[in-house]
Amino acid sequence: MLSRYLPVFIILSLIAEVLGTVGGFGSSVFFVPIANFYFDFQSVLGITALFHLSSNASKIAIFKKGFDKKIVLNLGIPAILFVSVGAYFSKFLDPKILTYILGIFLILLSLLFLIFKKLKINPNKKNAIVGGSLSGLSAGLLGTGGAIRGITLAAFKMDKNKFIATSAIIDLGVDFSRSIIYYFNGYMHKEHLYLVPILIVVSILGTWIGKKLLDKISQEQFRVIVLLLILVIGIVSISSNL
Repeated sequence: MLSRYLPVFIILSLIAEVLGTVGGFGSSVFFVPIANFYFDFQSVLGITALFHLSSNASKIAIFKKGFDKKIVLNLGIPAILFVSVGAYFSKFLDPKILTYILGIFLILLSLLFLIFKKLKINPNKKNAIVGGSLSGLSAGLLGTGGAIRGITLAAFKMDKNKFIATSAIIDLGVDFSRSIIYYFNGYMHKEHLYLVPILIVVSILGTWIGKKLLDKISQEQFRVIVLLLILVIGIVSISSNL
């Protein structure tokens, strides 16, 4: 099925990477629902982890303006611990149920921040640990936790380059951890490995385009667009399984 629609898949993946870079959520929040149209949910988790490894490496290289070491530790360590928990338990849950959970999660999250525009999280160690734990658990179970991590990081009011570099470093550790568990869970298949070099190119190009857009577009304006897109993707994720 994918070979017939491979060009469409590549374009959609590139768009996911661009939006994920500019929105600060990471590409998985868009890529997982897109890939779910082409693969079973467990294969999606494996492909997303591999895609994200190259995606975050690209972000670290392109947004090399430094990162916040304290936040990386406070948010990153619990994220890595809980992504392992989520990745392990993902094999015991019905993939269709997980897809519904993903859709509901995206809809509720986007509506929450669209309706309550001034909603903020206090920038303290406790919230960093909680945000890291929830984002890691979500990433392990559903394939995406960047939205939770992005919302948590936003509380610390870093500049865009530092924000994305910090998020990418945390996400790199998360993706490396879950990739190992997904592999032993049997989520990574030989017939999909040809996608890896394609997605590496997509991640580099998408991150570069995203940086160019960030230099020209207001982050607040694009935040609204990204939240609306997340809402639409959540609705499509649920409707595709009805």
